[in-house]
Amino acid sequence: MATGHGVTGATGVSVQDAERVARVMSALATASRVRILARLRQEPCSVGDLADALDMAQPAVSQQLKVLRDLELISGTRSGRHTVYAVHDTHVALLLEEALRHIDHLQPPGASRAGARPGDRHDHQPDHSEEHTP
Repeated sequence: MATGHGVTGATGVSVQDAERVARVMSALATASRVRILARLRQEPCSVGDLADALDMAQPAVSQQLKVLRDLELISGTRSGRHTVYAVHDTHVALLLEEALRHIDHLQPPGASRAGARPGDRHDHQPDHSEEHTP
């Protein structure tokens, strides 16, 4: 397992950290928030741009942006009368990317996720097949 910020596969998880992780992961529990994060991973957007791109009502987008901002998964920068939103940092983009790779990984061979890009597919490595025992 790769290490980063002093976290390894052997690192335990405190109760407080487990609660914080659960709150962050809750952002991925709503499809509209996942779609917003995916769009913001491409480029920063205003509420109106997001509403148009995702075919969602602007108040619904605003409500989901508030949740994502409160969880510090996105940031907003004022640009005149509008706020432009972006993913907070590369960790957020990687979190989403890994979640998408995981669902690709669970697909039967030959199946592909709608909207998947070439190279998104996570190929099995012989040394990690034991992780998938039913």
